Amino acid sequence: MTPGLLAAFAGFVFVISVTPGPNNAMLLAAGAHHGLRRAVPQILGIGFGCMAMLGAAGMGLGEVFRRVPALYDVLRIVGGAYLLWLAWCIAAARPDGEGARAGRPLSFLESALFQWVNPKAWIMAVGAVSAYAPRDALAGHVAVLALIMGVVGIACATIWAAFGSALRPLLTDARRLRLFNLAMAGLLVLSLGSLLAG
Repeated sequence: MTPGLLAAFAGFVFVISVTPGPNNAMLLAAGAHHGLRRAVPQILGIGFGCMAMLGAAGMGLGEVFRRVPALYDVLRIVGGAYLLWLAWCIAAARPDGEGARAGRPLSFLESALFQWVNPKAWIMAVGAVSAYAPRDALAGHVAVLALIMGVVGIACATIWAAFGSALRPLLTDARRLRLFNLAMAGLLVLSLGSLLAG
């Protein structure tokens, strides 16, 4: 794999990772509610989950989706239901008596597992393998792509969580926090549009 191809792949991962989607809406909310440090396991889980998915797609799981399209429909339904549940959790989050946020960010494992029902993550993984891995890709090629996806994806996830963390001082008022939570829940629900259109 040439340096130019790897740079193009890094650019692809950056664009698809930094643009709005379910992960980024959840990271923005996690940063705003809990701060950047407490969102780190969620950030790392997203990166690891995407790396694992790209590895699975590179080793043939993406072909299963091409051969059995009904699996993608199941993925859309499960992913959509989970996103609606997460939107409800964000919308219902309340500050406690000391101004800190209730609940907790997603754990490393929850974030990593969420990628497997996140259609945007599947599109990214299967698209990456289709466009950037040679037809006769060896495990080493796929591992390099997965590593790049992880590093770039974690950097993009950190941007969103840090932005949310920077908003924390503005959200000490219960009314503003409630409006923010409703806006974040709305963004997650809007992200379902890509599920339904797929």
